[in-house]
Amino acid sequence: MIAASVTGEFTVPARARELAARLSALFERDVEIVGRLNDAQSRLRDANERLWSGLAADAFGLVYDGSAPAGQSHIDTAVLGALQQVHAAIHRSFCAYQSACEERRQLAVDVGEISQQLTEVLCAAGFSAQDARNADVHRLAGAGIR
Repeated sequence: MIAASVTGEFTVPARARELAARLSALFERDVEIVGRLNDAQSRLRDANERLWSGLAADAFGLVYDGSAPAGQSHIDTAVLGALQQVHAAIHRSFCAYQSACEERRQLAVDVGEISQQLTEVLCAAGFSAQDARNADVHRLAGAGIR
């Protein structure tokens, strides 16, 4: 193996740097996914809040109990339109959340596999299993400490 640099008393193999760089990139991708999850969660919360506070309770009473005065059928249309908008917002946000969760699950599998490979390469280079598992992938990849 070709030595890429020296960390402490051990030489870090080029393969370890390559795996560490892949992990570092996956961790950056995870940050992006978490941002999407947070955004989708906020949109779900906002849509739920619109259901609670954006539609007056008495508007539902007028629609569903038949007590609306003549000429107020526009309330039916307004309430149904608002409900359709909120329903669509919840559906889009939920789909975005599910998609990001699945993407993050798949990313976790990749991280696990590459982490195992990195641990094996570092152990073969003389690192203890504990030190290999605790290695700073950003530093090993040459990206510096984060």
